[in-house]
Amino acid sequence: MRLTLPAALASPARLLPATFIAAIALGTVLLMLPVSVRGTSSADIVTALFTATSAVCVTGLTVVDTGTFWSPFGQLVIMLLILVGGLGITALATLIVLTVAGKLGLRTRLAAARETRTLAIGDVGRVLLRVGVTMLTLQVVVAVVLALRLLVAYDAPAVEALREGIFHAVSASNNAGFSLYGDSLTRFVGDPVIMLVVCAAIIIGGIGFPVLFELARSWRHPRSWSLHTRLTVWATVILLAIGLLMMVVFEWDNPDTLGDLTFSERTLGAIFSAVQPRTAGFNVVPMNELRQESVLGSVVLMFIGGGSAGTAGGVKVTTIAVLLFVVRAEIRGDDDVTVARRRIASTTQRQAVGITTVGILGIGVGAIAIMGTTQIAFGPAVFEAASAFGTVGLSLGFDAELPVLAKLTLVVLMFIGRVGPVAAFSFLALRTTRTRYRYPESRPLVG
Repeated sequence: MRLTLPAALASPARLLPATFIAAIALGTVLLMLPVSVRGTSSADIVTALFTATSAVCVTGLTVVDTGTFWSPFGQLVIMLLILVGGLGITALATLIVLTVAGKLGLRTRLAAARETRTLAIGDVGRVLLRVGVTMLTLQVVVAVVLALRLLVAYDAPAVEALREGIFHAVSASNNAGFSLYGDSLTRFVGDPVIMLVVCAAIIIGGIGFPVLFELARSWRHPRSWSLHTRLTVWATVILLAIGLLMMVVFEWDNPDTLGDLTFSERTLGAIFSAVQPRTAGFNVVPMNELRQESVLGSVVLMFIGGGSAGTAGGVKVTTIAVLLFVVRAEIRGDDDVTVARRRIASTTQRQAVGITTVGILGIGVGAIAIMGTTQIAFGPAVFEAASAFGTVGLSLGFDAELPVLAKLTLVVLMFIGRVGPVAAFSFLALRTTRTRYRYPESRPLVG
């Protein structure tokens, strides 16, 4: 028996939002149950909707403390929503890539398969199975390490160590940023095992599975990497270095963040804080005490995000990389945009421009909506909007006090930021057609 989707959902651009809306609706209902919260009351619909959206969109923004407000059942629901959101976005993104490949001619599909080295033309099941096994393996390894560390170094009861290890492994691997601790991971700022393991899980989960699979096969031979892998790896390394430099320059001597820590704690705190704006959302320093330079730098990093077809958010590093090479070609007067002896297709250039433009407009409109419904200043409003759109989860501490309209604004931004870039890519790619005519050329003044 062959399963077929309704015609309205046949397009990936429609299937992706519909799937996430269904998961968010189910999560909202479950979190509104009295059994989901501690005490005798139940969560109101806005709190449940906000939390469910943040979990499914693997963001990490919260309006209540996850460890004290939600019961063990509620925390289990949140963890399952994170799993669904993380695996769902990756699986659907992979399916979209394969669907797009299916719309191309045979010669182009063969060239794409040869270039990416990861996605077979028709073997959808094998690709998705590899994605699921990889994510499960990563989460199990991280959970075991964290649980053993909590058990041995912090004398946590075995059940609690296992529960907290599993929850934070799922949250970190899916770039969600949810924590069962009221101070996020601040209490572990001097612990190299927990800090570095969580960072590794975030980077691996967010770099993108096509890249991860290729690196697993040929990490010793960088010259054989596809252009996508090269752009993703180098952009990731550069952005992590920029984030680390930002924390060292602006926060190293800030007594309210890293300044009062020991040298080893400062170093670990700086490394950890450099990774988080790449859509993770944990923190080891008070975010509301960051200097303005760090706030602005974090906004830029949150907007860019991580790798495509992974659990990270943002407009993706390859999108920004393509735009930078477009600018370089324009400055040099080149007819083609070339990278590593490869020509970037004009359709890819337009998709990068479209996705980036949507992101800028989304954050701008979201910040205006937050400012219009609260007394929050421009800088913090942009930070909160960028964190929601980039599905990061970092906050300057305003979320719990926001009015309903501002919370709903963040809900919309989280949804658009998580679903929008992938849906926009599939919509633009699948609608790409070759016309048999061209209009006369015109050159309006720009700049």
